[in-house]
Amino acid sequence: MAPPPLDSLLTRLHSALAETPPGRSVWVAISGGLDSTLLLSLAVIACKETQTSLKAIHVHHGLQAAAETFEQHCRKLCASLSVPLTVARVSVSSNGQGVEGASREARYAAFAEHVSAGDDLWLAQHQNDQAETFLLAALRGSGLRGVSAMPKQRPWRGGKIIRPWLDVPQDDLTCAAEALGLTWCDDPSNAKTHYNRNFLRHRVFPVLSERWVRTHACFAAVAEQAGDADALLTEYAEEELATLSVGEGQLDVTALGRRSLARQRLLVRTLCQQLGMVTPPRKRLESLLSQLDAGAGAQVRVAWGNVEARVWQQRFYLIKQRAPLPAWCATWDGQAKLVTPLGEVPLSLVSESSLTVMWRQGGEVLEMPKRGRRDLKRLLQEANIPPWERERVVVIWRENTDRTIRCIAAVYPPDRLCWQAAGEMVIWHNAL
Repeated sequence: MAPPPLDSLLTRLHSALAETPPGRSVWVAISGGLDSTLLLSLAVIACKETQTSLKAIHVHHGLQAAAETFEQHCRKLCASLSVPLTVARVSVSSNGQGVEGASREARYAAFAEHVSAGDDLWLAQHQNDQAETFLLAALRGSGLRGVSAMPKQRPWRGGKIIRPWLDVPQDDLTCAAEALGLTWCDDPSNAKTHYNRNFLRHRVFPVLSERWVRTHACFAAVAEQAGDADALLTEYAEEELATLSVGEGQLDVTALGRRSLARQRLLVRTLCQQLGMVTPPRKRLESLLSQLDAGAGAQVRVAWGNVEARVWQQRFYLIKQRAPLPAWCATWDGQAKLVTPLGEVPLSLVSESSLTVMWRQGGEVLEMPKRGRRDLKRLLQEANIPPWERERVVVIWRENTDRTIRCIAAVYPPDRLCWQAAGEMVIWHNAL
């Protein structure tokens, strides 16, 4: 039997493999450092026993001269273990989020590009990493989800991201690597304390550990408890959202307003997460919730990132911000596919002359059957199309024999709505 701590490390890997469906592969992300070198070395043993396909991926960030050394180490390691290796070279652009954040974003983009959907990805993060992540989140003033740090596993592209050793102290990994006689690369950037994580690792945690020996374990435990609490609150919030929903990304404002402020914050954040949207900063969220009781004619809009929330006609809308519509005006024969800058519209219109199509400009009037002249604005209001959607209405014009033009139809493609003038026939076709 392998000596401790190898036996406990292998036990955790077998537990992770029990979550891998038959026919799927396990990928190990390797940097060349101690932790990932050990993870791959022991994963070979565990996967061989269960006959699970094992692959490795190394992300070459190109941020330092030692990056080439890391890659060569990974190539030699994988060759010695007979593990197929994918090397993904990425370009890191900070975009105002810092090198650490940008590197992480580039790394996960590379994982998504190269790891087959449905396969599992193993990461070598351990208890010390979890404690550092927890404290960084706390120092940023993060909420419950932030301080819950890294989950031990989470769904990802049909498979899972798994951190089998998230509850293992780094000292145990070091002992195991030395017992196996492994070699690895030490990242020179880990000693640079101008990075926040390195500052905590080298300057803060040593001081805390002098007085509280189990500092890393305690912080990691708090992170795990926060994760459990966050998961439970999310479960409750999702059940409640189902009772408030009046459409995709839409909630009943009156019902939402009856909840306490803390509950409203939870519900809005959970709705963002359900829709895969960035959650709002606290101040933006407070501003939004303070306007829930705006009058019926008010148009509330609060934006953050690429998301915007609106309140209109007693409905709360959560939508992704869209680029302004391009200027557009085209001719159409009524038969060929109507192509707009937003895509094709499956309709036809019988006409003996060419037609002009464009976005709604405002002021259009239609001669409606049995209703006489009607402002298009009023028709859109009657259809409860939100104001910010009305610019996406396509208006169709025909030139009269006296060279004047007449509005003969208006179309709102998302809901397949159409308003047509008397004597006109617009036909919707089944979309392909």
